[in-house]
Amino acid sequence: MKLLTTSLREKLLANGRANRDADGLPREHGYIDHKPVVKLFTPDGAATWLLTEIDPDDPDRAFGLCDLGFGCPELGYVSLSELASVRGKLGLPIEREFHFTPAMTLSAYADEARAHGAIRA
Repeated sequence: MKLLTTSLREKLLANGRANRDADGLPREHGYIDHKPVVKLFTPDGAATWLLTEIDPDDPDRAFGLCDLGFGCPELGYVSLSELASVRGKLGLPIEREFHFTPAMTLSAYADEARAHGAIRA
């Protein structure tokens, strides 16, 4: 399965351009708090990613909330090509949650995930 459809990739890139153009600062200094566009997960593990944008200058680099299942979810960048190559304990690839509909912004998901030690989306 493809991790991202063309329309999801376009939305992620649009969010990345909006953040880049918002104030010209690196993401860590100022940004638009988007709702996640896509939820990825390991079907045979505990890892979850909520991605909000793709770096328009590096289309392999996505930003979002990353939870590897160790109790400390973090905001950060991930390589889409690396995610596509990851296999879980049973050899299954990462999947996209088809029915994911974001209920809040990424920072709200991050606050909740830090409080509970895991993404709860």
